[in-house]
Amino acid sequence: MLRRFLNAKIRDIRVTGTYLEYEGSITLDPVVLEKAGILPDEEVQIVNLENGARFTTYVIEGERGSGVVELNGPAARLALIGDRIMVLAYALLSKEEIEQHQATIVSGDQT
Repeated sequence: MLRRFLNAKIRDIRVTGTYLEYEGSITLDPVVLEKAGILPDEEVQIVNLENGARFTTYVIEGERGSGVVELNGPAARLALIGDRIMVLAYALLSKEEIEQHQATIVSGDQT
């Protein structure tokens, strides 16, 4: 049996843009994605610390070193520019993997 556990968390980041006229996703700087071990097109959960919104989307790489944090499509309605958010990625782990698993937590203000 596989169980779902937190695999990576990006915290202390602020929304830099919202674009409603898009299919949907979150655009993030590849620098922070690499530190967290999150891949392009990977499913992530977004948690908005300002309004409590919690939603699922997928990752798009932005420009390297830009610090970009953009919500696209319907997700753009769930945050304002400047809102603090967290990005959470999960992994399915076997019983053997659980014992040695440790989530990666990255603070956006350290990038």
